[in-house]
Amino acid sequence: MSETTANTLQYRVDGPEDAPVLVLGPSLGTTWHMWDRQIPELAGTWRVVRFDLPGHGGAPAEPAHSVAELGDRLIATLDGLGVQRFGYAGCSIGGAIGADLALRHPHRVASLALVAASPRFGTADEFRQRGVIVRANGMDPMARSAPERWFTVGYAAAQPAIVEWAVQMVRTTDPACYIAACEALAAFDIRAELGRITAPTLALVGAEDRVTGPGDARTLVAGIPGAGLAVVPGASHLAPVEQPAAVTDLLVRHFSTAWQAVPDSTTGLTAVPAPLAVPAPMAPAVPFEPEAPAEETAPAPVEPPASPDAYELGMKIRREVLGDAHVDAETAGADAFGTDFDELTTRHAWGEVWARDGLDRRTRAAVALAALATGGHLDDLAAHTRAALRAGLTPDEIKEVLLQTGLYCGVPAANAAFRVAGAVIREETTPRG
Repeated sequence: MSETTANTLQYRVDGPEDAPVLVLGPSLGTTWHMWDRQIPELAGTWRVVRFDLPGHGGAPAEPAHSVAELGDRLIATLDGLGVQRFGYAGCSIGGAIGADLALRHPHRVASLALVAASPRFGTADEFRQRGVIVRANGMDPMARSAPERWFTVGYAAAQPAIVEWAVQMVRTTDPACYIAACEALAAFDIRAELGRITAPTLALVGAEDRVTGPGDARTLVAGIPGAGLAVVPGASHLAPVEQPAAVTDLLVRHFSTAWQAVPDSTTGLTAVPAPLAVPAPMAPAVPFEPEAPAEETAPAPVEPPASPDAYELGMKIRREVLGDAHVDAETAGADAFGTDFDELTTRHAWGEVWARDGLDRRTRAAVALAALATGGHLDDLAAHTRAALRAGLTPDEIKEVLLQTGLYCGVPAANAAFRVAGAVIREETTPRG
């Protein structure tokens, strides 16, 4: 186990010190132990580096609020180990980290396997809703529902010990770190950037995965040049746990035959592994062809970056605060008569006032609740109660805001506000299923 800082990750290393490096990334709510069944074979050829997400598996509870931040911490961890170029396989959010690294550090990712991954994981509303549930109820609802998300029904029934392992793994995850990871997935969307991934890529998915299923894997394959697809029968989201032999074979085959080499003489990087005696690769490797030197031309004038359009910024913030479902319903119901007013409020309220740096989102959400309760605007109060929960206010904090508001705006207004907000809180914080 490693010594970690706020800028690095807890890790474990297996395999020969002089072997090429293969990094394995975990799924949300799991630890590096989800890869235990792959280690005996992989560590015979590679130096395998596994890591834990912040607050998972006893790792320090230093929340990371974006996939890119998790990637930066992993790069800092690998830098500390002296690792420059590496293969990478990641499951779910671990796959998101790998795709992000392949986009931002293409010279370091020699080969890539995206397991149970997607260029966009569900909807932002779904992951922010998880945060609301965890803030109100702790990790227990996520722990109890994990087996049905991760395993097929037959496997869960036949392997009660592994199901209990999964439940306890989630239950002991730090809530703040879990919520931050959910927020990171809510904001993750690389659909428009898939074509820039140059590392030889395998998209691997369980045939019965209901979280990020074969459709998501096919989206990755359609967007990433030369990517291959492997669908594992009899597996759900945690395919490496449920079908370890099949997943191990696919990873060995991919990383033994699809590794984008860089000559050691020019980079000093670790040599690639020698191909093993395995069948033909699942997908052709992307050929590495150095670009021809460009003709020297006068540098183009540097223009300052354009300020974001207030309407576009406002729509982005409006969706982040109120949720995609709410905004989609509002815009779908708008007619030509109200279009100009909708654009006005999006541009000025959301793109200017909500975009200011003077208050954080939590404070703005509290102020909005107080103002709406005072004015008796109960429909908007309901929407902003949901927004406040997703901004991080707890039910108790919302109660305190309304109590304070009632003191100054009057009992009747506060009474109506408590009825509306209470109904929303019960609906939003009750675990699904």
